[in-house]
Amino acid sequence: MSETIAEMRLPTDELRRDIPFYSKVLGMRMDSIYPADDPSVAVFSGHGLRLRIEKGASEAPGTLRILTDDPDAFAGGQRRLTAPNGTLIEIEDRHPPLVMPETVHSFVVRRLKDQAPWVIGRAGMHYRDLVPSRLGGSIIASHIRIPDGGPVPDMVHFHRVGFQLIFCIHGWVDVVYEDQGPKMRLTAGDCFIQPPEIRHRVLEASDDLQVIEIGVPADHVTEIDHDMLLPTDKLDPDREWQGQRFVYNQGKTGKWQDFRLPGFICRDTTIAENTKGVAGVQVVRKGKGDSPFASHDTDILFAFVMAGQVTLHGEGREPYSLDSGDAFAIPPGMKTRLSDATDDLELLEVSLPGTFTTTLETT
Repeated sequence: MSETIAEMRLPTDELRRDIPFYSKVLGMRMDSIYPADDPSVAVFSGHGLRLRIEKGASEAPGTLRILTDDPDAFAGGQRRLTAPNGTLIEIEDRHPPLVMPETVHSFVVRRLKDQAPWVIGRAGMHYRDLVPSRLGGSIIASHIRIPDGGPVPDMVHFHRVGFQLIFCIHGWVDVVYEDQGPKMRLTAGDCFIQPPEIRHRVLEASDDLQVIEIGVPADHVTEIDHDMLLPTDKLDPDREWQGQRFVYNQGKTGKWQDFRLPGFICRDTTIAENTKGVAGVQVVRKGKGDSPFASHDTDILFAFVMAGQVTLHGEGREPYSLDSGDAFAIPPGMKTRLSDATDDLELLEVSLPGTFTTTLETT
């Protein structure tokens, strides 16, 4: 059976000084060296890499990053080294802890008519950024669409993330999740929360699929799992990933109740309960009566207008007339008010954390 091997070539001026560094300091295996009388090439393998160090090679020395579960036990605990041939060696944690940046609070209004650019992202999906400032890196909110339906060129993958929501606003999409049974179809009004590192794969979508995706923090890593096959044989709907359970909430089964703001009703998605308060997600509709100015004390409060129209008033600001496709974020302590909601208003509200206090103005 034939075998194909790839190797990276690095230059050197004096091979004899590189051999002990790559073999002893970096713990790589020397596979070959030649010619015997005056060696000019040595090949090393290790850590998933094959290196050919060649005297007089024209390439630059470059940088070699080594990721390990225990950086302090590798290369004597050094994090930056320079090999005799000039290659920079960086030793990094293979799975660095997730960093949750401090939120930079600001009042944000993002309108669809402002023509925010759509960009092509992972698996050919189109992305529109709903909070360009990312609130200092604490959140990413994306309007995602797949114009042409059919099979999605996705792979089994997972996200190193603190919280992630997928809320469908148009069309449908089939997704399969680790330990959650066969594929599930998300339709308009439905949502998933994807607990940190749950493996999943997008299978197929309708024409003009549109979803809102919320990720915390804004910068997080997506990794491909080449070994897991989905669906898995195991079914474990109560499994937790870092304290969070998978949620498949269907809009048609929800119960409507009074919202935190008078004049509106809401449908809870059970996400606060299943994330132990990490986040809360409500679908909001027009109720009866007017709503006063109010403020809140949660860290992040984001909303997206899924249907209808509403006017957003903010202290010291001109009113914003909002339509379907518009989004806004309200910082803690800021007094705002929603008015003139149309009967078909449907608003998606996401809060982090999920439990917080709303203070209504009485004057």
